[in-house]
Amino acid sequence: EAQLVESGGGFVQAGGSLILSCAASGFTIRDYAIAWFRQAPGQDLEGVSIIPKDSKRADHINSVVGRFAVFRDNAKNTVFLHMNDLKPEDTAVYYCAAGNSVFGGTPGLNRPDEYSHWGQGTQVTVSS
Repeated sequence: EAQLVESGGGFVQAGGSLILSCAASGFTIRDYAIAWFRQAPGQDLEGVSIIPKDSKRADHINSVVGRFAVFRDNAKNTVFLHMNDLKPEDTAVYYCAAGNSVFGGTPGLNRPDEYSHWGQGTQVTVSS
């Protein structure tokens, strides 16, 4: 059974850092782009960061550029989201997702429908 499991969430003060992990089983992440999404209470799901299959160019939404970085370790079948200088507005449940676009390329952060595998989420809470 294909599965993604996130870990590493928690409570942190503004300006702090966290590293989220996304461990895959039942499939190999090498065949997929891996993205991180988040959802704050009462808000829509938001794509945050994505790393393509070839890891050549990660992409992020503007609000996290310079603060978040995403890495993949194909040997460990795991993707990591390094979050620095966290802000209260980063508070959300963070999900990782694996997917490919219709033509086999990198799906968009605004296209959650293009992701076939999702984790259960991990809570990140940033206090001011």
